[in-house]
Amino acid sequence: MTRGEHRAPEHGTPEDRRPEDPMPEDSTTEHSTHGAADGFTPTADRLLPDGLDPRLELTLLARTLWHEGYDDHLAGHITYRLDDDTFLCNPWFLLWDEFTPDDVIRIDGDGRVLEGAWPAPLGIPLHLELHRARDDVRVALHNHPRWGTVWADAGRVPPLLDQSSALGGGRVVFVDEYAGPVDQAENARAAVKAMGDADIALLAGHGVFVTGNGIRAVHQRAVALEQRCRGAWHAEVLGSPVELPAAVRERFAASKGDGFRGFWEAMARKELRRDPGLRRWLP
Repeated sequence: MTRGEHRAPEHGTPEDRRPEDPMPEDSTTEHSTHGAADGFTPTADRLLPDGLDPRLELTLLARTLWHEGYDDHLAGHITYRLDDDTFLCNPWFLLWDEFTPDDVIRIDGDGRVLEGAWPAPLGIPLHLELHRARDDVRVALHNHPRWGTVWADAGRVPPLLDQSSALGGGRVVFVDEYAGPVDQAENARAAVKAMGDADIALLAGHGVFVTGNGIRAVHQRAVALEQRCRGAWHAEVLGSPVELPAAVRERFAASKGDGFRGFWEAMARKELRRDPGLRRWLP
């Protein structure tokens, strides 16, 4: 199969099988060893095969986060800046738990598709404006996760109540600059300007925007953000939530999000077990 061709998921489309449905026996975690793929067994020094293709990394990021609540139908886009200043991007029209590395497209700085058979997502101007303004961002992710969107709609940054919610590090801001869809450059530009140098943004009337220096950092931050938003909502229902001490919050915020070695790798291996068809992309 050539790059760009669309291949249906190994075990049917999302219409045939919801993510929460039992998986076929050959791909469930319960019926497999802790090895990520045929011929590979993780060790303390080597948690994933070396030299993963960036297209596989992007696919695994989308698949893992789909199961963390980043699953608002066709919404969402991820950009992965390459060394030549072009970007890998998930394809429009395919769900995050559906597309494969074959479907990942490559675009230029103006959003034109350079490689791949699919169009770019409609909201890609948000990413392009961010990458123009922030050369420190290698990977950027936007979606409408369940709990993060609740807090964005409320116009509040949730309190930081526990360690797991803080592990991604970075600074979180609320961006009240929603003038319309971010597929229009002026709206995207206004949101990026309001975000400033923050690492994570809750976008009023929209969703969340998570950035980082690589796949591991964005995965950790996205997972921690949704945990933070979910936990804070429940704690506020109970009443009088207690934030972590200010010094602890500041220490966590200073993290670049990529220091928790093993977290991303474990979730990536789980997804490789879930869909054995992805294993052919392993080096």
